[in-house]
Amino acid sequence: MKALIVALLSAAPLGAAEPAPAASVAGHLGLQMYSLRVQAMQQGWRSALDEAGALGFGFIEGGGPPNGLTAREYGAQLSDRHLVLVSEGFAYEQLQRDLDGAVVLAKDLDVRYVMVAWVPHKETSPFTDEDARRAASDFNAWGAAFRAAGITFAYHPHGYEFRPDPGGGTPFDVLVRATNPEFVSFELDVFWAVHAGQDPASLLAKYPARWSLMHVKDIRKGAPTGIYTGHAPGTDDVPVGTGQVDWPSVLRQARAVGIEWYFIEDESPTPLQNIPRSVAYIRSLGL
Repeated sequence: MKALIVALLSAAPLGAAEPAPAASVAGHLGLQMYSLRVQAMQQGWRSALDEAGALGFGFIEGGGPPNGLTAREYGAQLSDRHLVLVSEGFAYEQLQRDLDGAVVLAKDLDVRYVMVAWVPHKETSPFTDEDARRAASDFNAWGAAFRAAGITFAYHPHGYEFRPDPGGGTPFDVLVRATNPEFVSFELDVFWAVHAGQDPASLLAKYPARWSLMHVKDIRKGAPTGIYTGHAPGTDDVPVGTGQVDWPSVLRQARAVGIEWYFIEDESPTPLQNIPRSVAYIRSLGL
């Protein structure tokens, strides 16, 4: 396995101390640490960080301080491995409970972005426009607090936000319209957009000034779409370039709308096999 990783990632390290221009996908490519969740649970978080470096990454998202570690101590562990934490995830409930503490933690971690990836709602019922309006009100308040600290707040849709309304729109449209662009940005997860029946390139173009981050994740050919649950089997997550997504179109549109950071997230049962293949494919596009 190690030989395969070296062969596929030998072109150049993914990321460096100074990022490449924003138009370069490969130069702003990082790893969402959730991809290595099993390794972190079985072998410890330090092992997961080591693996991120072994896979060639210099930038990561998520993976905040483990229990018992301060932001400064965790930052030292990242620095020792030449890893930069670009974006940190927070649970919706965490920001409801202690926004000030979250802002302090994000500042101490020296991240440029924070993101929320799930709005609590009754999963036995559709996510509604009213749910979206309530979330948008929270997002505006949280985004203003993070912006005051020099950090961009982003929301990561999971697919339930794209259920069509009777009038032809979606709760995601409500979220975009009801949030202040100065305070709230979005992170497009390509897998979950396609899973919900969306064309990710068209979605980027529809709201060209609202996206800053992307999860680069492919969906298996033949996997059902038009589903609004935000849940799918891990086996539907396949190496980038082998699934349903027209990646050249999506990534060209992402560059056009100013996506700044691209994070590979692999939720499959075989991330260590899939991630190098995904990286090699992305590099092959020359974007």
